[in-house]
Amino acid sequence: MSDSVFVTSGLVKDVIDEAPAKILQISYNGKVLNPGDNLTPTEVKDVPTVTYDASPDTFYTLINHDPDAPSRADPKFGEFQHWVKMNIPGNDVNKGEEMTAYIGSGAPKGTGLHRYLFLLYKQTNGKIDTSVIPSIPNNTAEGRRSQKAREWASKYNLELVAGNFYLAEWDEYVPTLHAQLGFGK
Repeated sequence: MSDSVFVTSGLVKDVIDEAPAKILQISYNGKVLNPGDNLTPTEVKDVPTVTYDASPDTFYTLINHDPDAPSRADPKFGEFQHWVKMNIPGNDVNKGEEMTAYIGSGAPKGTGLHRYLFLLYKQTNGKIDTSVIPSIPNNTAEGRRSQKAREWASKYNLELVAGNFYLAEWDEYVPTLHAQLGFGK
């Protein structure tokens, strides 16, 4: 895979140390995501389908972050965590443990394009004890700010195996998501 799109987007350096070796297959309502595609918050409001080749006896972690919160120029809340599933057996994402419930894109109005990155990691030490990791529901921003993929990878001995990302900016769905998360209360 050409890693140039991860480099030119700034994701290598800002979030990860090197480009993933493989593209993670992500699709929203049947639309397959190519790295760097422009999507709208309306298009990504529902949980995507994630597929990849995996060993059935290996566990994986899936992380979805926005490093550009609240904006790429001022990422003081980045990486903002949009979704985390751990202990995914093989490639059965639905059987993984959801640590952070999925939320779609929520770039504030006027902040331009944000990068929404999906990273798939192999859990090198097998199943992780998630009982000590707080679960985050889809109706709060609490616990989502300033989560770093590098720190998760280091803490849980995760090995990056695949990734993908899209770009999105504000659309008319964002106020609905912000209300769901309790912003502006």
